[in-house]
Amino acid sequence: MESVHITGMGLITSIGNDRNAVTNSLREMKHGIERHPELQGDDSPVKLAGTVKDFDVESSDPEDWTYPNQYRVPRATLRSFSPHVLYAWCALQQAIKDAGLSEEEIKDPEAGMYTSSGGSMRSIHKHFEKMDARGVMACNPLAIVASIAGTLSFNLVAAIGVRGSSTGLVSACASSGHALGMALDEIRLGRQKRMLVIGAEDCNFESIVPFCGMRALSLDTDPDTASRSFDVSRNGFVGTGGSVCLVLETESEAKRRNAESYAKFVGWGQGSDGHNVAISHPEGRGLKSAMNNALKDAKLTATDIDYVNAHAPSTSIGDASEMKALKSIFPLPQEIKVSSTKPLTGHGLSLSSIMEAAFCCISLKDQFLPGSAHVSTPDPELGHLSLIQESKDQAVNRIMSNSSGFGGANVSVVFEKT
Repeated sequence: MESVHITGMGLITSIGNDRNAVTNSLREMKHGIERHPELQGDDSPVKLAGTVKDFDVESSDPEDWTYPNQYRVPRATLRSFSPHVLYAWCALQQAIKDAGLSEEEIKDPEAGMYTSSGGSMRSIHKHFEKMDARGVMACNPLAIVASIAGTLSFNLVAAIGVRGSSTGLVSACASSGHALGMALDEIRLGRQKRMLVIGAEDCNFESIVPFCGMRALSLDTDPDTASRSFDVSRNGFVGTGGSVCLVLETESEAKRRNAESYAKFVGWGQGSDGHNVAISHPEGRGLKSAMNNALKDAKLTATDIDYVNAHAPSTSIGDASEMKALKSIFPLPQEIKVSSTKPLTGHGLSLSSIMEAAFCCISLKDQFLPGSAHVSTPDPELGHLSLIQESKDQAVNRIMSNSSGFGGANVSVVFEKT
């Protein structure tokens, strides 16, 4: 099987809307969390989010949206977008330009697209409101394709003319990890030579506030400390949205095009907890399997990994489960370096896997490791895990990134320096 490389990247995130801005934020540990205007009413117990800057997508009419001029969307295309599809369009355009792909290369039958999102709660809500008020026949004829979980694939595959493999994957916070892993397999099996992989989520009242009912969100009001993975006083995650797109290509295709490689994508694994619909297994059972399977797929051992970008959402149960899983896979004498970038970005739900995978590729390319922000008292359960609290230049060859989702879905991906 041919090696697979990451040759393009597009980022619309709370910490920056291009690679340079994101890299600077990671290096300087500048978070993107602030008071979200839509969360300041009495109906929202949570006040903070990792906001997406330079976009105004509050209106239910896409033609009223404002966003950076370089990403203009044709009117006929825009009308079936929800907010996260617009973010994804922008990330996709960035990644295509970054990889230097031509229109013919995008439309090649051996080039596909896998996407992941939870759909748009806002769009669904608005469409039902209109249907209830004015009747079924008053519905927007594009309401379904603009709102349900497959909306990223529906819109983007059609908009740019993808003819290869395409689908949307939904496994909550592990979704874009599954999309990456399955895209890797699609290439290694010889079915495709190139895959565009995209994760995206809205960043608004409807996409964030429902998690309050699960007691999963931090209700803190200080943006500088609210998300604090691995801190003994962590009390929930901070939501975010945006989009990230990665271009995966065979080594021969990358060489043919003289494309620059961010990193080699060497393996992935998945495993399920089989435990609870919303809570991670206390011993990290499924995540252990995912990490073991990723190492096996990459033909590596635990000692070959230099750093783990942890899922670590800043919830007491989630972080604790992952710490146990990590200590099991990386036992003494190895003191594996670990951090979470969610205190900087917020938790992007189905976006989080690919966003953090992109951060890992940046780290390998630029040879630094991002710190875990806002930790004042590290959880003693970290034990021999080496928590990075400040970003630092570091020679690094291989990185693992973890993701865990509802139902006990877990994914680990492994990247290698080129």
